[in-house]
Amino acid sequence: MSVIIVSPLARIGEMAVRHGCRDMLSLMAVGHTFHRPGMIAAGRHLTLGLNDITFAGNDKLIAPAEEHVDGIVAFARGWQRETPLLVHCWMGVSRSPAAAAIAALAIAPDQDDDALADRLRAASPFATPNARLIAIGDAMLGRNGRLIAAMKRIGRGKDADGNTPFVFDPNPSAAVVSADAG
Repeated sequence: MSVIIVSPLARIGEMAVRHGCRDMLSLMAVGHTFHRPGMIAAGRHLTLGLNDITFAGNDKLIAPAEEHVDGIVAFARGWQRETPLLVHCWMGVSRSPAAAAIAALAIAPDQDDDALADRLRAASPFATPNARLIAIGDAMLGRNGRLIAAMKRIGRGKDADGNTPFVFDPNPSAAVVSADAG
């Protein structure tokens, strides 16, 4: 099983090349344009349009919703895992770590939520997974509150500058070690 590279938008090209990524999941505000790295084929890239908010949204902001989590789950399950999956948002701190956790549970649902949260925290002291994505993922994946509780337990990450990608191992038997992506 391969790993998930979580990245801020500014470093997706570098991370795709450095880690040999062929699949990419983008969680960006609607209308925010960016260039997909050339090594990621259009058919292996999913862009979900949502803002990094935890409230219901309004006419200008799109809240994470079930259709976004459906997209994350389906994309993760379709990932062939021969190369790392690149997951990014604007800063690589909230939406993308939440998506990485949801993807990990989508492909390995028998894993312990606390162990997953510990691996996420060890991989990034900055990750603060979007609580709304986590709550929707918890419900849709039948976690019965365990994912929500695990993410609350690790708490808010350290203040971030939005320039710190990290490697997250979705494998439930992975050791809890720090894994800087560079």
